[in-house]
Amino acid sequence: MGFEEKLKRLEEITAALESGSVKLDEAMKLYEEGAALSKELTEILGKAEQKVTFLTSEGGEKDA
Repeated sequence: MGFEEKLKRLEEITAALESGSVKLDEAMKLYEEGAALSKELTEILGKAEQKVTFLTSEGGEKDA
């Protein structure tokens, strides 16, 4: 599952939990899935940020 798909799933989970229409056991499962997705998305964004920072600093050195 790619970044966009994970983000969409997290949004679906958030909407379901906010609606209050899911039973407690299902809400717990959704919360756990959402927490795992959130962690994965944060890691992906962190890696992307590091890469952009690296490429930006590398590009700056080449221009100097």
